[in-house]
Amino acid sequence: MTEELNYYREQIDLIDDDLLKLFNQRAALAKKIGGIKNEQTVLRPEREAQILQRMTSKNSGPLPSQSVTQLFTEVMSHSRALEAQLCVAYLGPSGTFSEGAVEKRFGHAVLSKSCASIDEVFRTVELGEANYGVVPVENSTEGAIGRTLDLLLQSQLRVCGEVTLPIHQCLMSLAADMPSIRRVYSHSQSLGQCQAWLNTNLPNAERVPVGSNTQAILMALEHKEDSAAIASEKASKNYSIPLLVKNIEDDQRNTTRFLIVGDQDVAPSGKDKTSLVMSAHNRPGAVHDLLAPFAKHGVSLTKLESRPARSGAWEYVFYLDIEGHQHESGVASALSELKQVAAFVKVLGSYPVGA
Repeated sequence: MTEELNYYREQIDLIDDDLLKLFNQRAALAKKIGGIKNEQTVLRPEREAQILQRMTSKNSGPLPSQSVTQLFTEVMSHSRALEAQLCVAYLGPSGTFSEGAVEKRFGHAVLSKSCASIDEVFRTVELGEANYGVVPVENSTEGAIGRTLDLLLQSQLRVCGEVTLPIHQCLMSLAADMPSIRRVYSHSQSLGQCQAWLNTNLPNAERVPVGSNTQAILMALEHKEDSAAIASEKASKNYSIPLLVKNIEDDQRNTTRFLIVGDQDVAPSGKDKTSLVMSAHNRPGAVHDLLAPFAKHGVSLTKLESRPARSGAWEYVFYLDIEGHQHESGVASALSELKQVAAFVKVLGSYPVGA
């Protein structure tokens, strides 16, 4: 057995040597491409999406496609950093799910800038203090994040990408046991995602919404024996607060979608999505007229969300996600006709479909 084990280990060592050479060869080529481009834009979302799509399509295992995506995301992240290190703003503080979304999309070779609010994320990117921002836009349990939608309408930033993240909520506390807990701190979205569990297991505990799950941990640490927080397992480790129960979300498929915002128009990748916001004229059949161009040109809608407009009472804007890039012929024709019948249209951006 020892000889067989040593043989396999030697084979792994040889492969590792080859991998190291190939990683450096790839990085050197990436640096040359950066020199040829001679421009400030380091990140090309469409190109990175094409690489990930190609690698997962070629994957024959035993590694799952998710692992392949993660490995090549890190390879591209570290190659990018040789050209220039990106700064990415996110809704902090450290330990939030937004930080996890940054890591999933950009890898670990970026500078992460924690922001106190979604407004600050947008402002940081608009001022050029970060290259991109990562903001939550909707949760599969609790629905749309209204503040993000409002800022997308107001800001000149474009949507450059998306990333989805499974959300697993955990209960953590310095309390000796569950019956000792008198209050639970968390972000309102997290409290909503766990309300059935809380009704069953902590029915008498006060639920206190705060600005972030990390703030909830700090509050629980301050009030010690009778308080708890709902946050991620990573946050529990970061702040050394005992984890009492894992995965207390009501829906085990609980997922949050995040958008990447920046000052960049993204070229087609071959598998794209376009986000836009529009409003209708105040007349019968106006909403039907908004949707007709998409049906006419065979463009599929993947999301339709209404939100009160700031212009007056009982007026609404509609947020849409559609399949395809705005420069594709069918999508371009539909958008052209939409602008003729809508009171207002703003294309928020076209970007690769995220995983």
